[in-house]
Amino acid sequence: MTIRTQGPTATVFNYSYTFTQPAKPTSIPPAIKKIVIVGGGSAGWMTAMILADALIKKGIEIEVLESPTVGIIGVGEGSTPWLRGFFDGLGIEESEWMPACNATYKCGITFDGWSTKPGFESYFHPFASMLDNLTMTQFVHNAEARANGTDVCAHPNRFFVAAYLADRHLAPRPKRTFPFDVWYGYHFDAVLLGEYLHRKAVERGVRYRKCHVNGAQLNESGDIASVSIQDGEPVAADIFVDCTGFGGLLIQKALGTPFISFSNNLFNDAAVALPTPLGDDIPSQTISTALKHGWRWKIPLTSRFGNGYVYSSAFCSADEAERELRESLGMLDSETAARHLKMRIGRVTRHWNKNCLAVGLAQGFIEPLEATALLFIQRTATHFLEFLEAGDLSESAHDRFNQRINDHFEGTRDYIVTHFKTNTRHDTEYWRANAENRNLSDSLRHLYGLWMSGKSIAPDVGRQTIGKGYPVFSWYCIMSGMGIFPDQKDLRPPTAAENRYSMDEIDNLLGRSAQNFSGQRETLNNIPAKIRERSLQIYFW
Repeated sequence: MTIRTQGPTATVFNYSYTFTQPAKPTSIPPAIKKIVIVGGGSAGWMTAMILADALIKKGIEIEVLESPTVGIIGVGEGSTPWLRGFFDGLGIEESEWMPACNATYKCGITFDGWSTKPGFESYFHPFASMLDNLTMTQFVHNAEARANGTDVCAHPNRFFVAAYLADRHLAPRPKRTFPFDVWYGYHFDAVLLGEYLHRKAVERGVRYRKCHVNGAQLNESGDIASVSIQDGEPVAADIFVDCTGFGGLLIQKALGTPFISFSNNLFNDAAVALPTPLGDDIPSQTISTALKHGWRWKIPLTSRFGNGYVYSSAFCSADEAERELRESLGMLDSETAARHLKMRIGRVTRHWNKNCLAVGLAQGFIEPLEATALLFIQRTATHFLEFLEAGDLSESAHDRFNQRINDHFEGTRDYIVTHFKTNTRHDTEYWRANAENRNLSDSLRHLYGLWMSGKSIAPDVGRQTIGKGYPVFSWYCIMSGMGIFPDQKDLRPPTAAENRYSMDEIDNLLGRSAQNFSGQRETLNNIPAKIRERSLQIYFW
């Protein structure tokens, strides 16, 4: 994803749908003969697939050591659109992996009850569409006009086809006769995804050993020489990948890499999850509903709804959270067992330290509000592969890599923090504390200042770290969707120039476009072949 300025007035958001990269000369250091991945699950097996696709044919051995006693955390069961690129890049069709993982299509996320401002109690954060070229200018114009006190429609749900599809439970796969692509994510069973990737990785030459790793041995330079396994000989390798979850067995315990907590502005550190039955219809969106001390997710799979309550243990006990979740689902008398989870929110300072790469929960975690966990896995493994194939394992390479990943963490953190900081609820101390929290990055403070003064935020997002997490249109969506505008009573009637765009015309365009999409269940019953990959550009004037 790139953001660039075109002339003095235009910013272009370029979403590349071409995931296969051109062949490039490689110079992998000859000393690299074996890579050991410690830990399975989504992190371990996604990393194994990415590395195997590029390295096994070059004679590098890749082995996964997975403990039979450590389960998969699986907090949340959703993805961003980049998971589509992961499977496309590996040549794996949706018709193969989606049924194996009870997966469904995802148009985006609805946020219910985060704002109390009239008309903005709910909003939808869409994934991008080629059709956004035809409505993005109108949306940004109206959002900036309303921020400057003009009474024009600026609710994001009215401007994006993904919102229309989600509202009607339509899958974001258009008919072949419709020439506009929609970028989409997925919902899936995290355990089944890990098992599926395990099978595919082994098929592609990844070695697998079921064993429990209980420590690591360092050499004289401080690199990891080998890992010790229970009831077995130590396993040596040239590069180790730590996918051991929140414990960080290699990156933190063996190498002592510092951990930076995000608890000063992301309060949630626990979750409780419950499944519920699925009806005849299958929605095509995640729903995030604000509760008393956090938020509840509702994710549709082909077999069930996944539900969970992400909350802060500083404001509510595990028992209180479970009761509130059950009550919100109408399950107070249900005997269905709930699953409780603890989360460590933050990141390590160095994701690539010595000869160890941390991936997944071992490197860090930002709460599952925007379903970014798999994206961090994918980007971390892919970026590391770029350095490895370039033969650059220097200290400078370590620094550049870690800066890139840390910028992604911090940019994403700022976007997640904005959900909580801009809430207007006053019903519990939890929401009041989030709204009053002043632990904000300088970038975020500057962006808020621009918005409140009615100035464009596009150039600022492009320049600063916040743009490394989410593109400009997402920032317009969240600020507009949360209703960060003057109160209705303070708005003035628009001039002809300010009211230059017809909402009826936009409604008509998106309504007619939505007729080219089928229902989620119908589409899943006959998953179409991969559509032609396109390059999507969204212009903001």
